Amino acid sequence: MLSGPLQAAPVDGVLYLHGFNSGSDSPKARLMREACARIEHRGPLPCRTPNLSHRPAEALASAEAALAELGDKVLLVGSSMGGFLASVLAERHDLAAVLINPAVNASRLVDAWLGMAFVNPYSGERFTIESAHRDELLALEPVRLTPERYLLLLGSADETLDCREAFAAYRGCRTLIEPGGDHGFSRLADYLPAVLAHGGHAAGAPLAAIQ
Repeated sequence: MLSGPLQAAPVDGVLYLHGFNSGSDSPKARLMREACARIEHRGPLPCRTPNLSHRPAEALASAEAALAELGDKVLLVGSSMGGFLASVLAERHDLAAVLINPAVNASRLVDAWLGMAFVNPYSGERFTIESAHRDELLALEPVRLTPERYLLLLGSADETLDCREAFAAYRGCRTLIEPGGDHGFSRLADYLPAVLAHGGHAAGAPLAAIQ
């Protein structure tokens, strides 16, 4: 349960959800695992970074399974499309979440990709965006967003998403804006203290920035 803007007590685990066409070996996923490994909370803080399907319903099912492994007191961290999924889980399970350049109106976003073919750079999987992707995203849209549960990290120069949409959609939540920050939020290492504090933890030794 939430108490004010943050968890009442330190979380027992972190679930990181990567963005569209990414993977569990992405730079931000690796960075989150390393950051959690440096936190002592009855041992290193557990961190899950599951590989998520390009199909939204399957991706959410994988995220739900990873969440169940971590328990009830979990900090969600999601980037881009993973930020959308983190919002779905945060509202369903009453959890705190950190959103990094989250996708807003995700079903509308994939409309522009209908018929486009993609290759996942981590798994090598090839797929084409279909109307089912849009329909699944539309069905997952949260009815409402609870501002006090979120920390929003936005890059002002996001080349993929308009950061003003996320700023408006999550109005009232704690927000940190990286001047000139890109969609990949390559300076995430600098913001790890804020990310972990949102889950009630202090960051360990500094980590190198994403290359």
